[in-house]
Amino acid sequence: MARWFAVILLVGLAGRALAAEADPAKGATVFKKCSACHTLTKPPKHTIGPSMVGIMGRAAGTAEGFKYSDAMKQSKIVWDEKSIDAYLKDPKGFIPKNKMVFVGLPKEEDRANVIAYLKQAAE
Repeated sequence: MARWFAVILLVGLAGRALAAEADPAKGATVFKKCSACHTLTKPPKHTIGPSMVGIMGRAAGTAEGFKYSDAMKQSKIVWDEKSIDAYLKDPKGFIPKNKMVFVGLPKEEDRANVIAYLKQAAE
């Protein structure tokens, strides 16, 4: 039991360290995959997907003027580093029946960098 706790603790600390070392510039490069559907323009402009401006702290499915799936609107998720990471890792698994067709970002480093970029650019 103590071994499992140590493994869980180390994994959690590694994730925090990775987030602390995240690079917004690298995140901007990875975000190019997202920019086919999402923007960071101000004022916010929706395209195929909703604008990412103001994403941090916003309730899922609530960006004014975008037509969300019922699954997204009913998810009761508030976007923060943890929820965005989980969503980017597996969009269909995290919010089943959402409209996003992107399969996700499997690399933890890519997700951390995109989140750092969103935090910097989306405010």
